[in-house]
Amino acid sequence: MNDAYSHDGAHGSQATGRTRDWRKSMSDHVAYSLLVYTGLQIFVTVQALKAGSHSIIPYLALVVLVAGIIPACRWFERRWSDLSDEQAGDPSYSQAFRRDVVALWGLAVGLPFVLTGLFKGISALL
Repeated sequence: MNDAYSHDGAHGSQATGRTRDWRKSMSDHVAYSLLVYTGLQIFVTVQALKAGSHSIIPYLALVVLVAGIIPACRWFERRWSDLSDEQAGDPSYSQAFRRDVVALWGLAVGLPFVLTGLFKGISALL
């Protein structure tokens, strides 16, 4: 039997007998968080426009998607994609992985609301 699928625990195997690949897991989180971020950003921006904000400011929040969130997500992904095959299955990375996933999802869910609030505040001042 191949070591990567053995049940002896030598390679951090889970109940299924397969090791978790931190690289693939982070890549999946990045892809899903970008989808959630984009959906939330569009929803929040549309709500701001419906609330009477007729300036171009809410559209700047959408530009931040390209200018800010994608490079930030790539940074998270790059941190994990550079792992060796051995490191990619090492269970000792679980806490660092969890920390990065929480930060990534915090950005994906929180940033649309923060940006829209910021842009609405700027718009109110103008």
